[in-house]
Amino acid sequence: MAATPYAEPSERIKERINKARNIQLERFKDAGIYSNGRMSNQMVDEFCAIDKESDMLLRNAFTKLGLSARAYMRIRKVARTIADLEGFEQIKANHIAEAIGYRTLDRR
Repeated sequence: MAATPYAEPSERIKERINKARNIQLERFKDAGIYSNGRMSNQMVDEFCAIDKESDMLLRNAFTKLGLSARAYMRIRKVARTIADLEGFEQIKANHIAEAIGYRTLDRR
């Protein structure tokens, strides 16, 4: 147990979640929704833009894992949330990779 990796304190997690929620509330203030999970496909294209590296990673996963178009959009939404939690305006490849990981866990 002494070798347990560092765990982020609950208070810090709560702060990050509150910041991410505020980012989303501001992002969607005129859209009639309140969270990334409620985005339409058109909104995903607008708010979940990804770079070429992220796109290649996602397309690769799409092909290898046999993901549906719905899963493709959900991964981008989750990646947007991960980026929000980390305070990033742009979604990066590591955010896509993490979201894909959650998706594959969901399929088991």
